[in-house]
Amino acid sequence: MEKRNTFSGKIGFVLAAAGSAVGLGNLWRFPYLAAKYGGGIFLLVYLILAITFGFILMITEIAIGRKTQLSPLAAFGALSPKWNWLGKLATFVPVLIFPYYCLIGGWVTKYTYAMLADGQSAASDSYFGSYVSSSTEPIIWLLVFLGITMLVVIFGVNKGIEKLSKVLMPLLLIITVALSVYIVSRPGSKAGIRYYLMPDFGNLSFKTVLAALGQLFYSMSLAMGIMITYGSYLSKEEKIEKSTRQIEVFDTAIAFLAGLMIIPAVFEFSGGDKEALSSGPSLMFVTLPKVFNAMPAGRVIGALFFFLVLFAALTSSVSILEAIVSGLIDAFKMKRITATLLVSAYGIALGVICSLGFGIWSDFTIIGMSILDFMDFVSNSIFLPLVGMLTCVVVGFVIKPDAIISEVELNGPFKMKHFYIAMVKWIAPVLIFAILVSGILQSFGILKI
Repeated sequence: MEKRNTFSGKIGFVLAAAGSAVGLGNLWRFPYLAAKYGGGIFLLVYLILAITFGFILMITEIAIGRKTQLSPLAAFGALSPKWNWLGKLATFVPVLIFPYYCLIGGWVTKYTYAMLADGQSAASDSYFGSYVSSSTEPIIWLLVFLGITMLVVIFGVNKGIEKLSKVLMPLLLIITVALSVYIVSRPGSKAGIRYYLMPDFGNLSFKTVLAALGQLFYSMSLAMGIMITYGSYLSKEEKIEKSTRQIEVFDTAIAFLAGLMIIPAVFEFSGGDKEALSSGPSLMFVTLPKVFNAMPAGRVIGALFFFLVLFAALTSSVSILEAIVSGLIDAFKMKRITATLLVSAYGIALGVICSLGFGIWSDFTIIGMSILDFMDFVSNSIFLPLVGMLTCVVVGFVIKPDAIISEVELNGPFKMKHFYIAMVKWIAPVLIFAILVSGILQSFGILKI
């Protein structure tokens, strides 16, 4: 079995974990939900939940990883042998997500190239539909994106994941800030900025809270086994509470800036119509290219934006692959390169199937969903909240909160200890159950969020 690596220091860990958390959920889903649920009020609710609910879940997962020094596949069994099966369930989440995430990463890679080569073509109505329905081109870009992801993970924790994060995360932040400043300084952006930043409590509803809760799982890489995996590489000398706060601040700042960048730009382009901020791929791959095409220097701005999204997608896909590879190394004593190649081959095979689900297999659906949409539904609407809820149950009632608190307090007092106990035992499981139920009802059209 390979000797377990550790991050070289707190900066490496924080940037790698933040890189995992900062992904398509921040740059794609967050602005759409913020626009739909009242702008400023959604932002306020999200921030409150991030520093309470999100913090509790993240610190729990990081502490489990460092305490056990194992991937999620084995970590839950080490905490309580009767709950070993939860580790398998937690590992199944990234296994499901990895193929279609890499396919979407391929779409982003293609658009980055397209915006550099000819941004005007990418803004045409038929461009995205023609691209995803092709039987070959999306697969080529899938291979490019997955190949980069695979190489980073093969190089390991220090030479691969940590080095990539130390380069891409500062670049990602610089590009995000630069684009946000450019967008908010444009003459027609004021209405969008006002809508996004000024809370209107008349727009506050239970659906707003549910949508913000669900977004936390996407934005913070929770219940995917990733934070447990990265926590297992964290030195016992580092302060978990402080590191978790820094990850959370970085992740939330990127989500906030993404909204500040996208909402005013689309508002200006659409004449103040927030419905133009549609959900899913249409926002990223149809609406935004049109917005950039209508701007001065739009080709440069569009290329920078898709570079930003590409960096975010890449750091997240690396963390998803690492969560699976780490489990195989722990469970089957595989060499890193063998495990990475094996999972990559699986990712390519299933990624190709997902891609063809938009083309020659588009007539094939599962409960009315495309192959990719079904996998996204199972992973994000069912297994993510289920694993998160069961993790709280294990910590709250099986191993008890003191098992996590003692790990956090290796390097000083846990300032939020009493709040943590109340959250992880009672409040978080109830909130996550609400996410689980609402996600399922929403997917079947019973509830609209």
